[in-house]
Formats: sequence, C-alpha cells, structure tokens
Amino acid sequence: MSLTAGKLWGMRRMADGSGRFKMTAVDQRPPIKNPIAKARGTSEAPYDDVARFKRLLVETLQGESTAMLLDPHYAYPGAVDIMDPRKGLILTLEDSVFGEEPGGRLSSEIDDWSVEKIKRAGGDAVKVLAWYRPDADADICRAQQDFTKRIGEACARYDIPFLFELLVYPLASDAEQTRDYVEMRTKRADHVLQSVEEFAKADYGVDVFKLESPVAAGDLGGDEKQTQSLFDEMGRLTGRPWVMLSAGAGKPEFKTILKHAYAAGASGYLAGRAIWLEAFKAFPDWSEIESGLRGEAVSYMQEINRLTDEAATPWHEHPLHRDQKTVEPGDAGFRSAYAGFGNG
Repeated sequence: MSLTAGKLWGMRRMADGSGRFKMTAVDQRPPIKNPIAKARGTSEAPYDDVARFKRLLVETLQGESTAMLLDPHYAYPGAVDIMDPRKGLILTLEDSVFGEEPGGRLSSEIDDWSVEKIKRAGGDAVKVLAWYRPDADADICRAQQDFTKRIGEACARYDIPFLFELLVYPLASDAEQTRDYVEMRTKRADHVLQSVEEFAKADYGVDVFKLESPVAAGDLGGDEKQTQSLFDEMGRLTGRPWVMLSAGAGKPEFKTILKHAYAAGASGYLAGRAIWLEAFKAFPDWSEIESGLRGEAVSYMQEINRLTDEAATPWHEHPLHRDQKTVEPGDAGFRSAYAGFGNG
C-alpha cells in the first residue's frame, strides 16, 4: 500500500531521520485541568495556569521529541510561537468531554474544530482518541465506528496522516468505575485486541495506531512469555505502524511496556504523563515544576529514546510501507496523478 504525498510527508515529519517516533503529548485536558482546579480551590482551572504549564512542557520537552501533540484550546495558541519548526506538529481533534450513556461512551469532535482546520493550521497529523469496548451496546459501537470512519475519510480528503488512539473503559456493569483518563486496572486483553482488530480494517483509514498495553501496568510482573505473546498479537493485528501510549503508567512500568511493544514491532511512543506527571505534582510551584521537567523528565526521555533507537522498528520498514521510497509516480507525471487538496 502506497502512502499519498501528504500522508508520506506527515509520517516523515513525526519521526526521526531513521523513522522512529519519539512523540510527546501535551494535549491532555482533564488530567491537567482537574489537578490545577483542585490546587487552586476553584470549580474550573484558570486558563492562564493550564496554558502556562503546557507552554512549559513544549519549551522543556521538545528537544528530546520528534513531534509534539497539542490541543487547540491551550497548547497551540499558547505555545506554537516557541515550537521548534523542525519538530512534527500533531493536533488533537476529539473533545475531552465524552458522552456517558448506559451502554457505553460516545466520542465527538471539538466544537468549531476540524481536520480541515488542522491542515490549514500547519498540522502534520490528526490525532483522535475513541473510547471503545467491543462488548458495549451495539448502537454505541456503531456510533464509535461511524465517528472514526468520518474522520478517516476527512484525513484522506485533506491528505494528512490519521493517528488513532484506542482506550477501553469501564461500563456501568463493571465493578471499576472511573471517568478519569487513566488505564482501566481490570481491563481484559481480549477487549484491547478485539478493538484493534476492528479498527485495523481498511475503511477506517488509520495510518498510525496509538495503543495501550493489553496488560494492565500492575500485572506486568506476571508471566513474561504470556505478556509478550499478547503484545505480539496486538502487533500482528495492527497491520500498520503503531506506537505506545502511557495512560498514566509510572516510569518503570512504561519502560517495560515499551520493551514488550518494541519486541512486537512498535515504532515508538506518544506519551505524556509517564514523562511529566512527577514534575507536575509540584503545582503551583512553577520553579519546582520547571526543575523537574528539565531534570528527571528530560533524563527519562533520553532513557526511553535510547531504548527506542535500539529496539523500535522504523515505520517505513513495516511490511505495509516497505517498498515505498518516494511519492508515486516518482516522475513528472506526479503533478497530474496527484488528486490534490480536497479531492480524495
């Protein structure tokens, strides 16, 4: 399968020169806003506090990153002026406020925001998170599938990579109940794998998967061979390049997750809290936060970047893209063959 010109360029922009992804997420909203509101004793986090923290994340962490994932509320307007133009720019599309129905969760786009606007704003890729449980109500599953297909079609129309994140979550019938953006501790590996299998179908248009571990972080100390077999199966099901998310896992746990993922063919990571959460706990002491980011956060990134260099599979070595060296056709006929912006 050949990547179109825009998607090929976006994939290259997100990766390092060897084709490995070392991407930092700064698009989180509730995981940043809620602790700030609690510390300030307010019902809503002050805008300036959230924007200041995100700007500090961009300033301190982009040096170790190949790409930064920003949101259009705080991070892009508040930090795009200090973004290193040599880094890939990923913009998030999904609203952090999801619909909680009796039969499952529903995702939607941020209001007044679109794939077209992301492309026009200079984005190199579109990121979308969809909550998904294969055992949710059929109508919920269908709505989440339609939501994803609609975005995949828009990404194809505007010729920009579609970076798709999947997270399982607790249903109303589950003992574990949380609306937080954290890993479901009692998740089942088959729910993770069945979700990947569904969205790996060609009609969703996913270019890169951003995936959670099929094994809860607290269970990583179990049967290592069985754990690796689950990661191997996840890698087989993706059918395309994929990276790991941290879902709030601690630093040692996330490094273990990366080792399993890289052995299964993952091409890197797109992570946030595993990198910067410890420093963020010092809020509202901005000096302490900055010290933590420039110190242990950067040091941790350097550590997992070494692992990525040693063990991750370059995205262009994935069987899906292995034979593509340039745009097609790679001659003067390109200008006529390329469908162009907005024409598929």
